[in-house]
Amino acid sequence: MKAVHFGAGNIGRGFVGLLLHEAGYEVVFADVADALISQLAAASSYEVHEVGENAAVKTVSGFRALNSGTEEAAVVEEIATADLVTTAVGPHILKFVAPVIASGIAGRSPSLAPLQVMACENAINATDLLRSEVEAAWDGASGDLSSAAVFANTAVDRIVPNQAPGQGLDVTVETFYEWVIDRTPFAGNAPVIPGATFVDELGPYIERKLFTVNTGHASAAYFGYGAGLEKISDAMADASVAARVRAVLEETKQLLVAKHDFAEAEQEAYVQKILSRFTNPYLPDTVNRVGRAPLRKLGRHERFIGPAAELAERGVTPVALLDAISAALRFDDGADDEAVELARMLAEMDAAEAVERITELPPSHPLFPQVLKLVEARKAEA
Repeated sequence: MKAVHFGAGNIGRGFVGLLLHEAGYEVVFADVADALISQLAAASSYEVHEVGENAAVKTVSGFRALNSGTEEAAVVEEIATADLVTTAVGPHILKFVAPVIASGIAGRSPSLAPLQVMACENAINATDLLRSEVEAAWDGASGDLSSAAVFANTAVDRIVPNQAPGQGLDVTVETFYEWVIDRTPFAGNAPVIPGATFVDELGPYIERKLFTVNTGHASAAYFGYGAGLEKISDAMADASVAARVRAVLEETKQLLVAKHDFAEAEQEAYVQKILSRFTNPYLPDTVNRVGRAPLRKLGRHERFIGPAAELAERGVTPVALLDAISAALRFDDGADDEAVELARMLAEMDAAEAVERITELPPSHPLFPQVLKLVEARKAEA
């Protein structure tokens, strides 16, 4: 079996590539980072260091690597004979890899089974986005795309921090991971990936991860940043920060249980597992790295405004989530472009306009007045 994986970075090597290797796939990494691809192409193996509870070192071998920018034809040829294509490039990069994937699908023999395509991105329904981009690049003369490829959404979760200098291709990751895949598009022919979980309805799992892992992680970052702490583990070791993060996840738990019928005990166990992950001292994750891109994180359907808005619509005032939003508005890391842009918007716009632009909430939304108060307070400090 062969899988072409776009994105040879830390997530690609330390999570998706590792699980595909363990499932028996020959992995062909495709990336535009020339130095990284050259290093991978010259290597026979690399190691994934899983740190935390039940730590382990795993070796990945039997892979190849191609530069998808300078060796596009070769990547297309690999896709034409592959069983599976995955991505871990970032949602905004999918539009650039889609034409290559479309060309590869077009070049497949009709005798081959449909190519299985999954975008493993930190975004809701990223595979749907990838499919729309592939469709936009698809040449109708190549036949029916739906008969040549199967697209399945996934939810992925593994903390992969910035790597220490000098590690080369080796990657340090946490021991915990979750790769949940919607099995329904495969019509009974889902790929065999022992490390993945296949479900019939992916939506609840996507939101559970986003509103627990992502919301909690970013909350720890912004509360920790405000407290002058450097690492996420330092932040979670601070009793005040940890209590505020726990309060945020109590509110998102309330929403997830009510909306998706998760058993409260099940969701509470999930919350406790997530909180324990954030305290892992072996993960050198900083509050600045986790807190970067605050504008995206304050988006309408993202980790803060998303659950807070839904709670408000249900008649619940989300006190802890508003506390986290307030902390996010104060993330002023000058090395982060989005933090700089956020500060500019807060300085130059009136409060109501800033709320609309940052959160995309309309003034009529029940959460709008609460966020407006936070923005007005932030502007008053400037």
